[in-house]
Amino acid sequence: ALTEMRRLGREAHERFEIAHIGIIHRTGRMEIGETSVCIAVSAPHRRAAFEACEWAIRELKRTVPIWKKEFYEDGEVWVEGEGAPEELVKR
Repeated sequence: ALTEMRRLGREAHERFEIAHIGIIHRTGRMEIGETSVCIAVSAPHRRAAFEACEWAIRELKRTVPIWKKEFYEDGEVWVEGEGAPEELVKR
């Protein structure tokens, strides 16, 4: 996941006129509604920053291998997502 997020940062620099980009994705147990991802972009012009940020979150969701496991009173289940291993996903 870290390798892919670094690749996204490099690609964002190639695609958009930005100065810096930072991508952070939390891991571990989180409560419902907690922020799990943060993308920060600096650029000379806000349009480039907004476009880079929007592109980065779309690509992160599409390509970074991070999956969500939900816990319930009667058990737990891996939630299907892009690239989630078939053996982990409840059907």
